[in-house]
Amino acid sequence: MLLIKRIFLVAILLPSLSISQEADIQAGKSLFNANCAACHQLNRKAVGPALSGVTEKYDREWLYKWIKNGTQMIKDGDPQAVAIWEEYNRAVMTNYPQFSNEQIDNILAYTDYTPPPPAVTVAASAQTVSQGSDISVNVILAVTIVIFTILIVMLFLVQRTLIKIANASGVKIETDTKRSITPLWQTIVKNQFLIFILVVGFLLSSAYFTYGYLMQVGIDQGYAPIQPIHYSHKIHAGANQIECKYCHSSARVSKHSGIPSLNVCMNCHEYIAEYNGEEDLENGYTRDFYTNEIKKLYSAVGWDEENQVYTGNTKPVKWVRIHNLPDFVYFNHAQHAQVAKIECQTCHGPVEEMEIMYQYSPLTMGWCIDCHRESNVDKNNEYYQKVHEELSKKYGVEKLTVAQLGGIECAKCHY
Repeated sequence: MLLIKRIFLVAILLPSLSISQEADIQAGKSLFNANCAACHQLNRKAVGPALSGVTEKYDREWLYKWIKNGTQMIKDGDPQAVAIWEEYNRAVMTNYPQFSNEQIDNILAYTDYTPPPPAVTVAASAQTVSQGSDISVNVILAVTIVIFTILIVMLFLVQRTLIKIANASGVKIETDTKRSITPLWQTIVKNQFLIFILVVGFLLSSAYFTYGYLMQVGIDQGYAPIQPIHYSHKIHAGANQIECKYCHSSARVSKHSGIPSLNVCMNCHEYIAEYNGEEDLENGYTRDFYTNEIKKLYSAVGWDEENQVYTGNTKPVKWVRIHNLPDFVYFNHAQHAQVAKIECQTCHGPVEEMEIMYQYSPLTMGWCIDCHRESNVDKNNEYYQKVHEELSKKYGVEKLTVAQLGGIECAKCHY
């Protein structure tokens, strides 16, 4: 009887223990991401050591003291604390005296947690479904071919039957009719009006297609070159919501938006060495793919990932320019993006959705002029306030377009 009670008690407690352990791991993950992830990763060295399995290397009581006040431990000459401090370039870890032992246990539970391997059955079932869909398509195609074959045979049989019936009824079937038919080209040659219409139509259509072709010269709308290092605006500007001008900082003060220096990339990627976000398996954008692109960045800037130092062995990255205006056209990014407060997406399209950056707009003279004729100037913008007030009185209107402010004068863009 006592044994049955114990079994019953274990059966009740096991699910609660499992739920408690899951809660500890989830709470530890939240604390880790909020406080530790800037300097630590689980399976590789970053600013600090890798934390996976850290409880096997150090005593838990020691870890409590180290996390709460590691600075004091270094001052006191603790051998392990001093060794870590020396190994990582004497970088002092932030102290967390506010953490309770329970919170630290949650973090350690997360760092020690090993996720179970993915189930193979899912892939197998997906493969079975894929094969099943292929088989069904093949069956439908085969049935369609058989039906068309039967229809052709039936038409042939019906023709033979009708001929037999006609012969039995004495109906004569003419199989060869000889009529005097004038060739089409002779008919056209004899009709001068038709020749005139054809010649005029040919000249007009030739002029139309020639004009259309010439108007496309130098217009690279949709141009999406492959870059030496794949950079996903969808991940950076979309998922991570990095502001455009963080990387293209010169757009605030310069004519050019500029290609960001690789040092700007390394502001984040000194600590982000692998990609753990969502994958696009259909197009081949896996976590391994993105991580390999980060390795290309490290190779270009000469970053030693293992020792967390720059080696000085750099390699130039030959980026392929996407938006390229003619030399006789002046366009100032600062005037549009900083002064007029125009969003980057107005010209460059939904950048936050682009896996591969491409030229969204035609960037032709007509496209620019149409924008200046249709866009109203913000009268509350201090840069335009005075001229807006004067011209709105002159024209007797409340709203002014960029064109009314002189935005389509030739010298604005060509001088």
